[in-house]
Amino acid sequence: MSFSTAAPGSSPLPDAGPLSLCAREPRVPADRLVAEMVPPPRFDSVRFATYLPDPKQPSQTEAVGVLEGFAAGLGPAHATGAGRRGLFGFGKAKAAKTPAGPRGVYLDGGYGVGKTHLLASLWHAAPAEPSRKAFGTFVELTNLVGALGFQQTVRTLSGHSLLCIDEFELDDPGDTVLVSTLLGKLVEAGVALAATSNTLPGKLGEGRFAAADFLREIQGLSAHFRALRIDGEDYRHRGLPEAPLPFSDEEVMKTAFATEGASLDDFPHLLEHLAKVHPSRYGALTDEVRAVCLTGVQPVPDQSTALRLVVLADRLYDREIPVLASGLPFDRLFSEEMLGGGYRKKYFRAISRLTALARDAKGLVGA
Repeated sequence: MSFSTAAPGSSPLPDAGPLSLCAREPRVPADRLVAEMVPPPRFDSVRFATYLPDPKQPSQTEAVGVLEGFAAGLGPAHATGAGRRGLFGFGKAKAAKTPAGPRGVYLDGGYGVGKTHLLASLWHAAPAEPSRKAFGTFVELTNLVGALGFQQTVRTLSGHSLLCIDEFELDDPGDTVLVSTLLGKLVEAGVALAATSNTLPGKLGEGRFAAADFLREIQGLSAHFRALRIDGEDYRHRGLPEAPLPFSDEEVMKTAFATEGASLDDFPHLLEHLAKVHPSRYGALTDEVRAVCLTGVQPVPDQSTALRLVVLADRLYDREIPVLASGLPFDRLFSEEMLGGGYRKKYFRAISRLTALARDAKGLVGA
């Protein structure tokens, strides 16, 4: 991966001051996209044993038991990828038997009930070598198809025993048909599926496009999964204070200069820059960044910009990068119209995650 400089005279060197995300245009090779399909740093050490079910929500305890059984059911023979092609489709493939009934589990629930924790725990518990199981967000999966092409993606993932898809959402008809076809091919190859979402499989796409026109594809997706409902409140807000108020521009800038590995950007300029970088590269955009400092946070102007910000918020949260900001608080990023529309679940997730990262950043001020 390499960076190109977008702003003349800017420098990413720590001893020259804060980094700038706006000065980065990462180039990410396709093989890195495949190699990085593992749980992100925030979820690298999680296990079923570290998940703390809410005693008031029995569905959380039930989900742990179901997923432990699902992982055990994959079995060592399946975990080796025996009878299927290698990682990139080489070698002779034997005919795969199409499993009867759902070949996956689908974790449905609100924000912050621990779905990603459970999904990553399943990945860790699956009895397979890391190269034989994949973990990524829905966006990262569609980006992989864009980088490798559909047929190569099928050959690559068909050598896996398990594919975990976080934040499963369908935003347009093209994605519906693409993912429906891809998962169908993988199930035929014997790949087990697991996914998380805030929307039940049969309701995917609702409110965002003419879902009724693609009902067959959506129902086809639903048939691959056994849905598990996980109830509960957002753990990021359990017993925690309200989101911290934004800091002043001066405090943010001073902290950025005093914090090794921090970036410093004007929020409106960062939003403009995100339009120039493919969302598949947002993770690489934050490489070696230890804190993100933003000045002048203001409402997001339009839906396309808002959706790009959602992806960045996910990558920052995955990597546990604190966010220090001035301007408006994060719960005022999105308009009432956005929060009431078809993408509302994405926006609420972004607010929840950015708020958590803002709490993490409080300790940087005056340190």
